[in-house]
Amino acid sequence: MSWIVLIVAGLFEVAFAYCLGKAKFTTGNEMYLWYLGFLIALAMSMGLLIKATQTLPIGTAYAVWTGIGAVGTVLIGIFVFKEPSTFLRVFFIVTLIGSIVGLKAVS
Repeated sequence: MSWIVLIVAGLFEVAFAYCLGKAKFTTGNEMYLWYLGFLIALAMSMGLLIKATQTLPIGTAYAVWTGIGAVGTVLIGIFVFKEPSTFLRVFFIVTLIGSIVGLKAVS
């Protein structure tokens, strides 16, 4: 169950990065709503990370949480914000995913 909580925490990390990206391209009240979404996603992500670390090793949990956030944020950047998708960028994302899976396998 802790692994599921950790994965959801990582997805909320992606959500707060997405909100920051969307706020960058808006103004006025819409910008503040994206920042509010950022704060809510941040609080949810941190709360779930805290819950997951009650039973998982902190080093593993934190590495997996940041890895999910990093991979998800890069994919959001590529598919939503039209950031470049180079061979090396995709290669290193794949190696990061492999590292996350490896940490899960040994924990």
